[in-house]
This record gives sequence, C-alpha cells and structure tokens, in this order.
Amino acid sequence: MIVCKEFPNKIFETKQQMFKELRENKDTLIAQKKMITKQADSVLFKALETNKKQKNKADVDNNQDVNKLGLKLVINTTNVMDSHSDVHLKGIWKKTLKEKKNIYLLQEHQMKFDKIITDEVKASVESMNWADLGSSLKGETEALIFDATIDKRNEFMFNQYAKGYVKNHSVGMRYVKLELALNSESKWDVEEKEIWDKYINEVANKEDAEAQGYFWAVTEAKIIEGSAVPIGSNTITPTLAIENKQADNTSLEVDEPTEVTQKEQLVNFLTHIKV
Repeated sequence: MIVCKEFPNKIFETKQQMFKELRENKDTLIAQKKMITKQADSVLFKALETNKKQKNKADVDNNQDVNKLGLKLVINTTNVMDSHSDVHLKGIWKKTLKEKKNIYLLQEHQMKFDKIITDEVKASVESMNWADLGSSLKGETEALIFDATIDKRNEFMFNQYAKGYVKNHSVGMRYVKLELALNSESKWDVEEKEIWDKYINEVANKEDAEAQGYFWAVTEAKIIEGSAVPIGSNTITPTLAIENKQADNTSLEVDEPTEVTQKEQLVNFLTHIKV
C-alpha cells in the first residue's frame, strides 16, 4: 500500500497507479503549487541538531548592553528533496535576487508587525560544501544566505539568536517554474521520465527520491521572505555566524550541526513545548 502526499485521501496498490494519478493531474497540481506561498512544515526526511558548546555566549548573557547582532543565516539549500517532495535546483534564486529589493526576516513565516525580526537583510547565493553545513551529504549546494542585522524590534527572537537557539530557517517563496519527475518506465510517462533522468543525479539525498519514485524539480522561484523556524521542511539551514555589533565585533561561534533521526528531532522539539 502506497500513500502519496499529493493525494492524502487515496491509497495506491502500486507505484505505477500513483504515477498515473500524478501524471493525469500534473497540470492541476502545478497550478495549485504556483497559487500558494510555500513555507516550512514539520514532516522531515532528516533533521539536524547541534552538539558543540557555544563560545562567547556570555557576551550576551551576562547583563551586557548588547542591542544589535549581525547574523549569517542559511535560509535555503538547493539539490535536496525536502518534505514537500521539492528539489530546488541550482540557479533557482538568480532572477528573484535581481528583482527583489526589500526582504524581511520573520518569525515562523508570520507577516505581522510584531513578528518581523528585521528588514536589514542582504540576500545572496553562495556555493558551499554540504560538510560545511554539518551534513554528511556529498557534493555542493547553492545556499541562499541572509546577512542580517537585528536589534530588539523583536526582543524574543533577538534573545533566541543571542543564545544560539535558532538552528533552522525556511524560505517563504512562490513557485515560478517546476516540473514533475517520475521514475517510471511506462510509455505514458516518457516526458516525466526525461525530467527524472535529467535531474536525479543532482539530488543529494538521491536515495530518498528513489524510494519515493518522484519529485518536483523547481528551477525558478520568487523569494517572499525568510524565517526562523523550530523545524524546517529542509533542515540543512543553520545559523552560520552571530556577531556582537555593539561591543568589539566579537563573533559568537554557533554550534556545528550533526545529523540525527527524524524521531530524535521531533522528541527534542516536543520536549520543549509547554502545554
């Protein structure tokens, strides 16, 4: 029995039945994706946590008058299949970074005045090794980077960053160009199989894609915002650096991420929820 997230109320006997349903509804599914703003959710393939003691955290904790921090944040990474079955491909942000002038860093995708962390954001793309982001995945990714300056406009999130608690980020985006990739040998799925063959070797978590049998190849998207989130749909999105811009430009070293299982991440997350 096979469950497909695109059709939550259906159970399929075989992958070929699922592929047929996806292909026949492809145009509708693509139109639906383009109509929504994609945000994070809590359904993960893999998760990240940190285990290295943070240095210089006392610069903020010991009642010093620190009111401004510089942050380097990974908002998104390409070439990994996320929990939406999306693979953001290299070059996805090229056009939107030229067009988008004002970008917000938000708390959990909430576009509200009291949830804005900062609008002092410079967005860019950097080619990085997965290992530099604490992942065991092989090869390189294009990381969507926010270099941001924050103050106590959102005091709660200022303190979360200052204490090194923010481990995940997520991009709020609109789909512009995407295609369905199917690992199918059916004569009816030739077009979708060509997309699969074109991109499958670029997928860093290839085993996840092969086990599922399909993914959405996203080649262009518009940035709406970037957010700090407890758990992202793509969890290889850490805080890379925290700088005390008030004192002596001391860098606060953030924890190095290491891979843990989905279950462990969710247990850790739920443990901190007060009912």
